[in-house]
Amino acid sequence: MAKLSFVRRPRGVTQYVCLVLLAALAFLALFGHTIWAAQAARFDPARPLQPASSAHILGTDQIGRDVLARVLNASLLSVELALMAAAIGVVIGVTIGVGQAVLGPFLRRLLASAITISLAFPGLLLALLVNAIFGAGPTGAVLGVGIALIPAFARFSQALASSAAGSEYVAAARVLGVGRVRIMVRHILPNIAKPLLLTALGSVGTSLVGISALSFLGLGVQPPNYDWGELLQAGLQVVYIRPMSAIGPGLMIVLAGLAFNLAGEAFAGSHPRISVGEFTGSAGLTRRFALATSRLANRRPDRAADADELVVAASASPKLLSVRDLHVAFPGRSGPVAAVRDVDLAIVPGERLGVVGESGSGKTTLALALACLLERPATWRWGEFTFDGESVKADAHSEYRRLFGTKLGFVFQDPANSLNPAIRVGAQLAELRQVHYGASRAESRRMAVDRLREVQIPSPEIRARQYPHEFSGGMRQRAMIASGLMGSPRLLIADEPTTALDVTVQAHILRLLERVSDETGAAVLLISHDISVVVSFCHRVLVMYAGRVVEDIPSDWLVSRAAHPYTRALIHAVPDIDDLAGQPLTTIPGQPPNLENLSTGCSFAARCAFADDKCREDDPVLTALAGPHSVACWHPRPSEELADELTDAGSSNRSAL
Repeated sequence: MAKLSFVRRPRGVTQYVCLVLLAALAFLALFGHTIWAAQAARFDPARPLQPASSAHILGTDQIGRDVLARVLNASLLSVELALMAAAIGVVIGVTIGVGQAVLGPFLRRLLASAITISLAFPGLLLALLVNAIFGAGPTGAVLGVGIALIPAFARFSQALASSAAGSEYVAAARVLGVGRVRIMVRHILPNIAKPLLLTALGSVGTSLVGISALSFLGLGVQPPNYDWGELLQAGLQVVYIRPMSAIGPGLMIVLAGLAFNLAGEAFAGSHPRISVGEFTGSAGLTRRFALATSRLANRRPDRAADADELVVAASASPKLLSVRDLHVAFPGRSGPVAAVRDVDLAIVPGERLGVVGESGSGKTTLALALACLLERPATWRWGEFTFDGESVKADAHSEYRRLFGTKLGFVFQDPANSLNPAIRVGAQLAELRQVHYGASRAESRRMAVDRLREVQIPSPEIRARQYPHEFSGGMRQRAMIASGLMGSPRLLIADEPTTALDVTVQAHILRLLERVSDETGAAVLLISHDISVVVSFCHRVLVMYAGRVVEDIPSDWLVSRAAHPYTRALIHAVPDIDDLAGQPLTTIPGQPPNLENLSTGCSFAARCAFADDKCREDDPVLTALAGPHSVACWHPRPSEELADELTDAGSSNRSAL
C-alpha cells in the first residue's frame, strides 16, 4: 500500500503525470527529428488526405505526407522556440525586477512605474506589436512572445526581491560594503530562486502556446519549416474532411502547454525552502550590582572612579562617533511618528557604551541610524554626524560603503533573519575579507573558522560548511558575533548579542568582546535588556524612553546614583532571587506612550509618581547633573531618596525587560 500512497495524494499524481509528459517531450525534442525527419519529408501525391489507418495513424496531408511523423518531427522546433522566448522573458524580467530592489529611490520608482505601465498592455497585443516590428518568422515570434513575458516576470521578481532586500542579512551585506550587483547575485537571487524557477518552468508552456498562436496566424514559423502552430493551421483547412490533421498538432500543443504550466505547481511543495523585568529598594539586587561593579573595577584598575577624571578623559579623547540632534521618523496614520528624537551622542575609541530601555524605546532604531542602515519610508536627519573624523551626510548613500565597510561591525538582534539561508556560514563570514581586504578565498575561510572557534562553536571546520538552518539558535547568535569580528572594526554595534546564550557562553562572549576592545581600541555599543550585563561590561549607560535619551550615566553609578525615575524603575523591576520568595514581581505602572500621540511634556509623566504640572507641560532636555552624569528630568532624585519614596501602584503591567 505504501507504494501506491501517491495515488491518494492529488499532488503526487500531478507530479507523476507531469514527469511522464516532460520526459516524453524531452525525448521527442532530442530524438524526434532523427527518427521521423525522413518519414515526415516523404510525400506521395497519389495518396493525399488519406484517413487514419495503421500505416498513417493520423492520416496524410494535402500532398500525401504522414501527419503523425510531421507532428513528432516538429517537436524540436516548437520546444526550442518556446525555451528561447521564455529565456528572454525570464532573464530580462528578473534582471529588471531584482535590480529594482537594490537601486536608489528615484530609479526604483521609475522602474516600478515602467513595469506598471507595461502590464497595462495585453500580452498577446504586445507580442503582435513586436512581431510586426521584426517581421513574420521565428525571430519575430520569439522576440514578440519573450518581450511580452518581461513585464509579468519583472513585477513578480520585484515583489520577491523587495521582500528579500528588506532582510537583515542584506542589511548586513550593506554594512560590509558589498556592492549592489554582488548583493543582487549572491544574497537576493539565491533566496528567491525557487519560486522564480518554478514560474519560469510554467512560462515555457505559455511561450509555446503563444508562438504556436503566432504561427497559426501566419506570423510565426514560415514554410517549408513548420512547428505545431503551422501544422494546426494547415490541418484546419481540411478539418471537416480529415479532422485528425488538426487534432494531432492541437493535442500536442495542449499536452505540452499543460505539462509545463502544471509542473511549477506540482513541484512547488516538493522541497521546502531553506530558511532559506510597590517600587521598593532591593538589598539583594543592590548587592548583586555592587558585586558585579567591584569585579569590573578589579578587572580594569585603570577605570576612572572620580567624576572629574572621567570628564577629563572623555574630553581629551578624540571622538570616534559623534552625532547631534538625531531624529528618525516613520509614516503614521496621522503623520510622521518620531521613533528617535533629539539624540546627542558621542563615543570615544575603546569606550563601551550600553543602551537600555523597554521594548519600543528606540534602541534598535538608534543603532540602525548610527550605522546608516535605515531605508525608506523611514526619514532621518541630524544636525551633525561625524565618524572616524569624517562628516556623514544624511543622503550620501554612495559614501556609506567607504565610511562603514571596514570600520563598523554590526551584530543584529535576530540571527535567524540576519544570516543568509542560501549561503554556507563560513562563506558569509569570509565575504568581508574578500570584498574589502582582497584576501584569497582560502585565507578568508581559515579566518572564518578561527572566528567561529573563538566564539566557542564546536567543530568549526565542519560548521563553517553548513547552512544557517543547521545551527541552533544560540549557535546562530555566536556566528553573528563572529561575523562582526571578521574585520578590524573601529566601532562594533551589538544588538542583544547574548540573548540566546547560556550564562557560560555569555560570559565568554563578553570577555571576547572586552579583549577585542582593549587590544584594538575598538568602541562597542551594546544594546541589551539585561542591566547586569550592561553594568559589568560597559563604561557608560544610556537610558532611552519613547525615543529619547533620558539619562546618561557611568555604569559604576547606575545602581547608587541613578536620578531619573524611569531608570530607577528599570533597576527595581529586575527580579532578584534573594527577594522573590512569597513576593509578587515588581512592575512599572502604566504603559509606554503612544508615539503617534505624544504629550507636550515629559513622556514619562503619566507613569511617574513625582510628576507635576511643569512635567506635563514642558519636555525636559538632557542636562548635566554631576560630572559625566546627565539626566532629562525636572525633578531628579538621588537613589536613596527615590527608593524610599516610590510605592507600588498595584499595576500588573510588566516592563519588557
